Amino acid sequence: MGHALMENRHGLIVGAVATRASGHAERLAALHLIAPRADRPGEVTLGADKAFDVRDFVAEPREINVTPHLAQNTSGRQSAIDGRTTRHAGYAVSQRIRKRIEEAFGWAKTVARLRKARHRGLSKLDWQFTLAMAAYNLVRLPKLLGAAA
Repeated sequence: MGHALMENRHGLIVGAVATRASGHAERLAALHLIAPRADRPGEVTLGADKAFDVRDFVAEPREINVTPHLAQNTSGRQSAIDGRTTRHAGYAVSQRIRKRIEEAFGWAKTVARLRKARHRGLSKLDWQFTLAMAAYNLVRLPKLLGAAA
C-alpha cells in the first residue's frame, strides 16, 4: 500500500511511504509520517477519512500534539471525534481540502503508471512510490508559481 502526507496550503506531498497491506497499515503509516512534523510551532492537524475514526487512533496523534481532523464515522456508532475538534472553523477547512490527496493518487495511477506494481519487494515499491509522489510535486510547482506571480 502507498501512503502519502500532503500539506493543506499548497497541496504538495511532504511524505510518502509504501507498506505491506494489513488491517492497521494506514493508521501506522499516518503516525509514522506525521511524527517528525509534530514538534513544529503552531497547531499541526491531521486530516483523514472515516476509516481512521477509531478511539485508539484518535488518542495517538493527540499525545504528540497533533489535532486529528478526521471525518466522523457515525454509521451505527458514536464517533471518536468530539465537539472540541469539530467546533473550530479549521476542521471544516480540513474536511474540504483532505480530498485533494486523491488527485495525487489519481495522477500516480494514470500518468506515473502505478496502477499495477512493476517491481517486487517492499523496498523497490517504496522507492517507486516515493519517486512518483516527488514527480507529482514537480508537476504541481509550475501551477503554484504561476498563481503566485
